[in-house]
Amino acid sequence: MDGPAEPQIPGLWDSYEPDISEISQKLPGEYFRYKGVPFPVGLYSPDSISLAENTQDVRDDDIFIITYPKSGTTWMIEIICLILKDGDPSWIRSVPIWERAPWCETIVGAFSLPDQYSPRLMSSHLPIQIFTKAFFSSKAKVIYMGRNPRDVVVSLYHYSKIAGQLKDPGTPDQFLRDFLKGEGEDRIKRWKVMKPGMTWKIGAMGLDLQGSVQRICGFLGRPLGKEALGSVVAHSTFGAMKANTMSNYTLLPPSLLDHRRGAFLRKGVCGDWKNHFTVAQSEAFDRVYRKQMRGMPTFPWDEDPEEDASPDPEPSPNPEPKPSLEPNSLEPEPRPNSSPSPNPGQASELLRPRP
Repeated sequence: MDGPAEPQIPGLWDSYEPDISEISQKLPGEYFRYKGVPFPVGLYSPDSISLAENTQDVRDDDIFIITYPKSGTTWMIEIICLILKDGDPSWIRSVPIWERAPWCETIVGAFSLPDQYSPRLMSSHLPIQIFTKAFFSSKAKVIYMGRNPRDVVVSLYHYSKIAGQLKDPGTPDQFLRDFLKGEGEDRIKRWKVMKPGMTWKIGAMGLDLQGSVQRICGFLGRPLGKEALGSVVAHSTFGAMKANTMSNYTLLPPSLLDHRRGAFLRKGVCGDWKNHFTVAQSEAFDRVYRKQMRGMPTFPWDEDPEEDASPDPEPSPNPEPKPSLEPNSLEPEPRPNSSPSPNPGQASELLRPRP
């Protein structure tokens, strides 16, 4: 029997078929803005983001993973891919992760999504004001991932050092300055009001991976037997993902990710921020965070900053030295109007933790 008819999206991609090798040659480390939001040139284009925002190709069985960068996207993709295949690891071992769950706003992702068979798994870092409009009138499911924002800062800093499409992050002190100067937008409230779905904290997954997988199965309406559940858990640990070339991004060329400078899957722990933040940094971060999050429900890391868990505890044989930062260098400064955030595909903003 023939597969489902390919949805047609007229106009943008009728004669354009990008591939990774082509994209990797278009990375000057510069940004363009789409409706005020900065995006790195090369992986994104105004057309690809417009297509993601305005396409009518949203199916009721689509699954969206929505995250701020470095907030557990890869981990959730791996878990859901295994759930969709009843624990069979063949798919995650044979197909690159960016093909299994394309980012709907990237050039490659926007083009490839119409060819995906249902149920489609998609990822996105888009803020809600430019997210796919048709999604909100569909029955598609959304899983919204959250992480301690202090850990996000550290993880995003290390990622920015190896990602060819992003500007150089500078010193840790400079990077955190830029991060705290963000143009805040209330993404948590908007997502909770606009679309019900499952919200998840990366620390909770680390504390109880099997229980987390069972809850995700329940949300997706895909219960698993004991053997399949065990397989999902075994193949979605940090160690398993780090060893899987289809999930660790080592297949990408150095112009996209330079693994000589560091690994995409770096440590697999929560709480690494304590190895990097000075007391002055932590206090400066907390001042901005409390101001931006005023009126919001508390999160586990608000009540107990030590609330950290590792998805697959593995002590580092070569612990990284704590960055030397000027003790008074993180006082809030006036926000510049022209400097985009170092964060990929996002408005310049203070990271908001996920509910």
